Amino acid sequence: MFEKIVVGFDGSEPSERALKLACDLAGKYGSEIHLVYTPQPPTVAYAMGAIPGYQSAAFMPPAEEVKEANKKVLAQGTSIVESCGQTLTDTHIKTGEPGDVLVAYAEKCGADLIVLGRRGLGALGAIVQGSTSVRVNHI
Repeated sequence: MFEKIVVGFDGSEPSERALKLACDLAGKYGSEIHLVYTPQPPTVAYAMGAIPGYQSAAFMPPAEEVKEANKKVLAQGTSIVESCGQTLTDTHIKTGEPGDVLVAYAEKCGADLIVLGRRGLGALGAIVQGSTSVRVNHI
């Protein structure tokens, strides 16, 4: 039913649940799993500590620290996939609007399904960052 599943993953608990669901589906249908991570530039949400991998701060950490945080998120996702008994087909990391990046990658690899969690950043977070799941549904 699903040959290729793209999973939006940011290291948050909701994205972990989404990845585990994708692993279950991949096990059932023999699907490929493609992990997509879109690290975000500093925003109000970043300063509030709402972006996984970073602590609350009023300044952007050095590039090397950002690169290490990105690697940790991808390693976390890879570990989850392996613990579910599945194999990760590909990882993709690109800065940008998460919904746009997810849809573009899904189109590029010919995915049948996009799976992502809902973080629920609250009203302020939704205003500042928007909702990735809503954006993906409307593209």
